[in-house]
Amino acid sequence: MCRSIKTLRPPFTENVTDEDVRAAALQYVRKISGFRAPAAHNAEAFDRAVETIAKASEELLGALQVRGAR
Repeated sequence: MCRSIKTLRPPFTENVTDEDVRAAALQYVRKISGFRAPAAHNAEAFDRAVETIAKASEELLGALQVRGAR
């Protein structure tokens, strides 16, 4: 779906920053909304969606248990 969003879990990415997670959330919201940058009247909803998705992504990454390489 969003080819520019990279995988943010080991072993694909070892050191994930808050900026990495937010960038992925922003790309996702841009893709599903169809807006690169929202109009002023949509900015609050757009920004709230980015923050919500970033938080959910951080929770997901924190909860994943990655097994050793096969």
